[in-house]
Amino acid sequence: MNALGSYVESWSPEPLTDTDALAAGPAAALSAALDLPRPAAVAGEPLPPLWHWLYFLEWPLRSEIGADGHPAGGHFLPPLPDRRRMFAGGRLEVRAPLVLGTPAERVRSLGEVAVKHGRTGEMLFVTVRTELSQGGAVRVVEEQDIVYRSGEDSGRTALAGLDLTGTPSSAAQWQQAWTPDPVLLFRFSALTANAHRIHYDHPYVTGVEGYPGLVVHGPLLVLALLELTRTRAPERAISSLSYRLRRPVFAGEHLVATGVPGDGGVALQVDAARAEAVATADVVFG
Repeated sequence: MNALGSYVESWSPEPLTDTDALAAGPAAALSAALDLPRPAAVAGEPLPPLWHWLYFLEWPLRSEIGADGHPAGGHFLPPLPDRRRMFAGGRLEVRAPLVLGTPAERVRSLGEVAVKHGRTGEMLFVTVRTELSQGGAVRVVEEQDIVYRSGEDSGRTALAGLDLTGTPSSAAQWQQAWTPDPVLLFRFSALTANAHRIHYDHPYVTGVEGYPGLVVHGPLLVLALLELTRTRAPERAISSLSYRLRRPVFAGEHLVATGVPGDGGVALQVDAARAEAVATADVVFG
């Protein structure tokens, strides 16, 4: 097989621009899915950081979906054979909060593309940059890091022993225990137009992908972490954050989201019984 870099030497997709009305419905729906007592925001109020993931959704034709539930092709999907995708992390700059109910514009462009060699082989790292504007002014800038590989990931065999009984513990100042279940994963998939079968098709995810259970969405883990900041420090505005998804997490695992406030920010992480810091985030307050 050719080196991954050879497939993307001439790959240079142009920026894309689209718009969204930022209606209140999706924010209310995610609030309900997260079991919040009231919507996190209503029309005219600031949208919490990263909740724009509920908007600017793309719904490909059924004939354009691949066997794994993901789109078979796409503007920012690299032309790799037998492509496997993993959401690795990202960064967010909040110049001003997006206002729910006010039309917004999104401009996406390709950032860095790099081939790296890891323990399990070659991986292609692709960064997609997003600028979100309202009233002609850029309010939010996001970068997402996506990792691609071709073929199987031998590292998944180490996940065979899934612990659905153990409970993690932490001495962190902020803590919130939670156990994501298949219903939550299904609702989040629907709210984010994510048809990837690893999140809802148990025979597929265990028999084809080689995971021991349904995979919890990386963005869902990050949003759960940010809920700690929103609820424990509601008076503090987030000016920037970075996050990293370090290990896959599975439906039914007992998790704890924790936060350690510091000088001007907070360090967040999700712990599982089998491993600490399966997802981490660093928040900087404005």
